[in-house]
Amino acid sequence: MLKDIFNPVRVTASVGGKDFVFETGRVANQADGAVWVQCGGTVVLVTVCSVELEIDRGFFPLTVEYAERMYAAGRIPGSFFRREIGRPSEHETLVSRLIDRPIRPLFPKGLMQDVQVLATVLSADQENDPDILAMTGASAALHMSSLPFDGPVVGGRVGRVNGQFILNPTHSERRQSDLDIVFAASKTALTMVEGEARFVPEDDIIDALDWARGQVMPLLEAQETLRAQAGKEKMAFTPREDDPVLGARVAELCEACGLKEAMQVQDKMERKAARKAVKDKVMQTLAADPAWAEKPEALSAVGDMISALEKKVVRARIVAEGLRIDGRDTKTVRPIQIQVGVLPRTHGSAIFRRGETKSLAVCTLGSSTDEQRVDSLNGDVTKQFMLHYNFAPFCVGEVKPVRLSRREIGHGALAEKSLRPVLPAQDSFPFTIRVVSETLESNGSSSMAAVCGGCLSLMDAGVPISAPVAGVAMGLIKEGDQFVVLTDILGDEDAMGDMDFKVAGTAEGVTGIQMDIKVEGLSTDIMRAAMRQAHEGRLHILGEMAKVLAGPRAELSQYAPQHAEIYVNPDIIRLIIGPGGKNIKAITTATGSAVDIDDSGKISIFAPTAEALAQTTEMLKYYDQRPDLGKNYTAKVRKILEIGAIVEVLPNVEALVHVSQLDVKRVDKVEDVARLGEEMTVKVIEINGDRIRASRKAVLLEEQGHAWSPDETARPASRPRGDRGDRGDRGDRGDRGDRGDRRGGRGRGRGDSRR
Repeated sequence: MLKDIFNPVRVTASVGGKDFVFETGRVANQADGAVWVQCGGTVVLVTVCSVELEIDRGFFPLTVEYAERMYAAGRIPGSFFRREIGRPSEHETLVSRLIDRPIRPLFPKGLMQDVQVLATVLSADQENDPDILAMTGASAALHMSSLPFDGPVVGGRVGRVNGQFILNPTHSERRQSDLDIVFAASKTALTMVEGEARFVPEDDIIDALDWARGQVMPLLEAQETLRAQAGKEKMAFTPREDDPVLGARVAELCEACGLKEAMQVQDKMERKAARKAVKDKVMQTLAADPAWAEKPEALSAVGDMISALEKKVVRARIVAEGLRIDGRDTKTVRPIQIQVGVLPRTHGSAIFRRGETKSLAVCTLGSSTDEQRVDSLNGDVTKQFMLHYNFAPFCVGEVKPVRLSRREIGHGALAEKSLRPVLPAQDSFPFTIRVVSETLESNGSSSMAAVCGGCLSLMDAGVPISAPVAGVAMGLIKEGDQFVVLTDILGDEDAMGDMDFKVAGTAEGVTGIQMDIKVEGLSTDIMRAAMRQAHEGRLHILGEMAKVLAGPRAELSQYAPQHAEIYVNPDIIRLIIGPGGKNIKAITTATGSAVDIDDSGKISIFAPTAEALAQTTEMLKYYDQRPDLGKNYTAKVRKILEIGAIVEVLPNVEALVHVSQLDVKRVDKVEDVARLGEEMTVKVIEINGDRIRASRKAVLLEEQGHAWSPDETARPASRPRGDRGDRGDRGDRGDRGDRGDRRGGRGRGRGDSRR
């Protein structure tokens, strides 16, 4: 039966003084679940579809795609094709991750469905963020679909302006806020956190999240209501149960083959080999056992059984003995080694090693023309600071295609957020800054190594950051009501633990945070304990960094661009640029410099060397010169008047050479001495504001041995009344066309024609 588009199922909830509308039944009715979510003038359509898997892929194939349509904000895409390009933007990728992370753990293990969640922004009012609506809409669509889903959850954003917490702040409020944190929450706890702050204390962040979680509860109730009114019957799902007899046999064999000892090998690659040896022995023994040799389906579960036993062994040792895989206690940070200035020709570089994780960070400074320009719903956005994170397969000893994954984009964005608050203001440090973090070796928290190494590379380049920044990854082992927080987790501890909690900041406060939860949620008490323990770890890392480089170098790298700012008369900007950009292109080509010209007359110069900077400055100032009284100039005749000649003594600077100053002898006709386009040597004999007078006669007298002084400026003593031009040095008022040429843009020359 066709559904009436005028009568959809609609549920409204009021949160933070705003109405959120959940609607289904009007569009996308062939999807398994579809929800239209609206707040203000922002609308996001979220759909869910799935198909049964024919074979077990060994992982849950959940795909989440967030897409922004430019028409949502009344814009036409800036791409060549004038349509949204196929590859998602970095922002769209980051939002896709925000949607994915809180919902992925809520699917039952072993679900044999290929699931696709699509979130499309249909309308954007520039105030209410579509990313938050997409997160909540994804939960609502899954909750009302036929897929088994342990939801709902809700997404939100919390800010703080003038000490007051704000739920889902507008764009203008976010610019004033000292924290900007996106979170996901269930009925009982937080399930995901990510954001940035401006040196906010840990306890304040916990208070903000605790307050915000309580505020969004009505959105959870709205999803329950929507499901009650329009939800589909959930598909049957029976979790796969392992053969208990086989499980007992695998446990027995793992113990005999030394699984516990293998999980205590401290070196990552040696431990990997030891674990593989145990698994191979167990599989070989079972394959030779007549009781299991003919049961391939049962044996296919042995790998998961061994992984579960590994997890159990590691967690039990941590809870019972307080000892981790590499023998550390729960609070110790792995040994740190740092080198700075490791690359001879880059602007700044550093190697940061923490345990078996090693990152090479490189800082590059560029001009304003190197800023990244991004086409977004909010218009063309420019980025002065970029941090890019790379994770090559060799860093974990693997062979796979080299591609830019969502994980790399997400880790780079977190490190970028963490470092952004300490960067100098653009008006005082106008360079474009790019930091690249190359992960060379990885065994846990390479994103936090990117933060530490990135900060060191900035300081090595001489970027005047306000304070050093470090980051540390925290883990969690939770067994019943008992929990243990781990500082600086290994890769295996991340995989076998219940939390991945990354915190970055200065000694003063937090600048970046990201948390993913693998259990039902995180209580405020656990989160507060983790934040305080992270603070201790961060201070330790900052101390190790300070031993090598305590602050930014006093000067920029000799290979960094040389920068200067000059100011010129705005009227001559058109001359500097030239027709079709001819003049400015000639300057930049000759010097290799980048030049940024502002309409106010401010010019920023970024040159490759000090010599190029001086040359560029000289070439630019050539167009903005002022003549000196008594100085001789080779001038070009630009206009022939009845009373004399208008000559250009400097670019855009013109002077009147009165007929009486053209020669030492009487000149009857100006054309006898001055010819249009030809050059003559003249002396500037009077400067009165923008009005300038020059004399060829004074130059000729000097050549004859007669010195000139300003007191000898010769104006005709008397002029016939009928000689209109002889009013004279004020210019030929009857020549209206000449005056019009000056007004058309000859800048300071315009005053000459009024003399």
